[in-house]
Amino acid sequence: MGLFSRKSNTDTTAAPAAAAAVNPDLAALTGEYTLDPSHTTIGFVARHAMVTNVKGNFKDFTGTLHLDGSAPSKSTASIDVKMESVETGSADRDGHLKSSDFFKTDEHPTMTFRSTKAEALGGDDYRITGDLSIMGITKPLTIDLEFSGAAKDPFGNERIGFEGKAEILRSEWGLTWNAALETGGVLVSDKIKLVFDISAIKQA
Repeated sequence: MGLFSRKSNTDTTAAPAAAAAVNPDLAALTGEYTLDPSHTTIGFVARHAMVTNVKGNFKDFTGTLHLDGSAPSKSTASIDVKMESVETGSADRDGHLKSSDFFKTDEHPTMTFRSTKAEALGGDDYRITGDLSIMGITKPLTIDLEFSGAAKDPFGNERIGFEGKAEILRSEWGLTWNAALETGGVLVSDKIKLVFDISAIKQA
């Protein structure tokens, strides 16, 4: 989404010249985009019982991207997620996540992300920072993104793709429920990995 300078390890005075160049392919894609929910994944991974991972995702969300390929720092992103749409492959676990122990979806139906800064790491690697709001608590979140390509699909839509990842401590958003294990440790990790596989369609 934006450009992020890589500084030389040997000559810090060369930092301005070492700034990552704009990806010319991305520069040609400037415009407004909407997320395609049928080809986009907003997911998470949590450690369960200290021994395995539980993966989940949200099925109902909307999102827009303003991509400025020539001045990537001006790019923005906005995403709204319906917490009731969480799926982990277990109806009982999904119900627990929606309950007052976790997401309290009756009181806080939506999770939002609003970008505040866009940078690039060089090549196809980008970084976007913004405000993540869950259950009425807003804290900063930084997402590392990799531009995965652009194409026109058989229906004439111009698409772009990004893969992203981030980590949060769920307790910082008030998600503190847990259970102690007899062997030590806790049932659900505080650290949660967020994963994104984004397909967005350019608007006319």
